[in-house]
Amino acid sequence: MTQGRLRYGDAHPFAGRIAALAPGSVVAASGFEVGDVVVEIDREPLHDILDWQWLTADDRFTITAERRDQRLEAEVERVPGQGLGVEFEGVVFDGVRQCVNSCAFCFISQLPAGLRPALYVRDDDFRLSFLYGNFITLTNLDDADVERIVRQHLSPLYVSLHAVDKDVRARLVRPTAGDSTLQRIDELLAAGIQLHVQIVLVPGVNDRDVLEGTLEWLAPREGILSVGVVPLGYTAHQRRYERSFTPEESRTVLERVSPWQERMRAERGAGWVYAADEFYLAAGQELPSSEAYDEFPQYENGIGLVRTFIDEFHSTALAPGACVPETTVLTGTLFAPVLVGLLEDAGVSERVRVLSVENRFFGGNVSVTGLLTASDLVAAIRNDGSGARYLVPDIVVNSDGLLLDDVPAGELARRAGARVHVIGSSAQALVGALRASG
Repeated sequence: MTQGRLRYGDAHPFAGRIAALAPGSVVAASGFEVGDVVVEIDREPLHDILDWQWLTADDRFTITAERRDQRLEAEVERVPGQGLGVEFEGVVFDGVRQCVNSCAFCFISQLPAGLRPALYVRDDDFRLSFLYGNFITLTNLDDADVERIVRQHLSPLYVSLHAVDKDVRARLVRPTAGDSTLQRIDELLAAGIQLHVQIVLVPGVNDRDVLEGTLEWLAPREGILSVGVVPLGYTAHQRRYERSFTPEESRTVLERVSPWQERMRAERGAGWVYAADEFYLAAGQELPSSEAYDEFPQYENGIGLVRTFIDEFHSTALAPGACVPETTVLTGTLFAPVLVGLLEDAGVSERVRVLSVENRFFGGNVSVTGLLTASDLVAAIRNDGSGARYLVPDIVVNSDGLLLDDVPAGELARRAGARVHVIGSSAQALVGALRASG
């Protein structure tokens, strides 16, 4: 462990509290219970769920746990074909590692004051990168981290690179210590760890020739599985940026990316580098076909979401002129034109309206649906006053049922004074909700 690292959620350093235990499982049969804190496996401490999976992979192992002031120890023998039946409180036991950089475009640093503390956590944890596809900078890794990544083969990882030009990186990433990211990338690749890369483009900073240089550096490295190019996003709660990419600049980005896709498809059999949906929508260009996304390696980065929704909507299409109840669908300003077009094509636009909701809470160029808050949704519904039922996609709600401004999803209807239904975010969920009687 590196001393002095910023961490979030240090409830049980080097130990995991059991949150659920399957009745009859070998761990339960060994005397362990929900609430016990597992501190060691075969005398090795637990940092996270990955250690648990790694250290319990043998047919037989010893679990050491604490129950209040009591210390428990038992040998566990796996039953072939059965899982261990253990769930922990969270996946990181020693606290989520936070980023110590000061990236110029960091979205977390642009948030307004007063939100719940968890929203201000700038995680830069390789474990969350492996488990959930979170993008990390690699600037916070030490040699012990690299050794563990290689030993446990935590691959692939997701890396935010932005640029390889030293001066541009210093301007964008603004690391608080030495920037060894490029060396770390080569070190991980040489050890067989594969990477997905993200480039956040800032107009006039790391686009055009700088982007070309970054792609030239990445292309020969076979372990780089994909590259996602996404535009700068900014809120009104900062003073560094006043705009992102214009329609013309978005077209230029796509013109830069297209030859690379052709080249890499010839060399690797895949497009390799993929532009964010926002570039196509801003440029007024048709999105690529689903085949062009090569099984969507950057899907968790939001690249290909719109194409997936369009294809799914068409595959579950309503019959032309289908009888649907009067409905208003709420969405962000970015996706609204796409949804309008789909409903018109389905012949239901007279009964189903799209309410494009401007994000006043964050401001700036924030236009995606997932960042809409209850305050903006409620205001939009109240101002609309159509009397129809309103459908809100659940992408605006977290696993605790809260919107970003801490309003429970169940409160939307009461606050808006309207019939508000939270539905799934997929096209299939939308079609199903439109078919419902309301």
